[in-house]
Amino acid sequence: MTAVVHVDALEKVFRVPEREAGLRASVGSLFHRRWREVRAVDGVSFDIEPGEVVGFLGPNGAGKTTTLKMLSGLLHPTGGTAQVLGHVPWRRERDYLRRMTLVMGNRNQLQWDLPALDSFDLNRAIYRLPREQFRETRDELVELLDVGDLVRKPVRQLSLGERMKVEVVGSLLHLPQVLFLDEPTIGLDVTMQKRIRSFVATYNERFGATVLLTSHYMADVEALCKRVIVIHHGQLLFDGRLDALTDKFGAYKTIGAVLANGETVSMQVPRDQTSAATARLLAENEVHDLTVEDPPIEDVIEQVFAS
Repeated sequence: MTAVVHVDALEKVFRVPEREAGLRASVGSLFHRRWREVRAVDGVSFDIEPGEVVGFLGPNGAGKTTTLKMLSGLLHPTGGTAQVLGHVPWRRERDYLRRMTLVMGNRNQLQWDLPALDSFDLNRAIYRLPREQFRETRDELVELLDVGDLVRKPVRQLSLGERMKVEVVGSLLHLPQVLFLDEPTIGLDVTMQKRIRSFVATYNERFGATVLLTSHYMADVEALCKRVIVIHHGQLLFDGRLDALTDKFGAYKTIGAVLANGETVSMQVPRDQTSAATARLLAENEVHDLTVEDPPIEDVIEQVFAS
């Protein structure tokens, strides 16, 4: 099966000015500016197959957004190669732009003072969508995200969660085959986060779209992604199934028990001692209920970055 997203040794190095504080340093920098290199993405390689929803994880500054900007054609790489849907993204070919979208949770794409419906019509013109197809897609997406009452209001009057939902609709009117989602639920309340997650899952299932998702909310990742890619300081640390991440970096398991006298017991034990600890608990107590759980995914991710 041909990969939809192919990334090979991708690099991005930024050259940034450097100076000391103070007037003398400011004047001096006008004539003798010093520079330093920041390696935002450092030789990252991975493939994503058609229809996969992959979590792209890492702390702030890890290189996630920079990678997405290169894959969506907003940035040229310093080195390495990438192909998405058979296209080199930074060539920004029209056929490629019609088949992908980038949704950034902290960026506005719709016109601030206009109702979202007007911006939707503008997108129809930009992507040259047939009117009948556009209306059918628009109405379906509006119904899926339950924004029928919101799309007629100026975007500036919407709450953050409401605006994010209509932003998502606007980004998908051309039915892209690849979705790059950069923190699509950032700042939203739990109900809105769940609604966005449900929508992404439905879109993926209905249209077979391939999704690369960054999020600091582990609930997003657990709900949508079977596979995760973890990067740190621009380098790839892990690429595999989410449950394998837990197996590799989850140093402990939590054993919980309800005893016959009603007392509850909870203890963390090293993974390789789980069986012995469980057997000892059962042998020494009358246990009415017993659970053995992996650590929360947030703890696992912390362990990844600390390793």
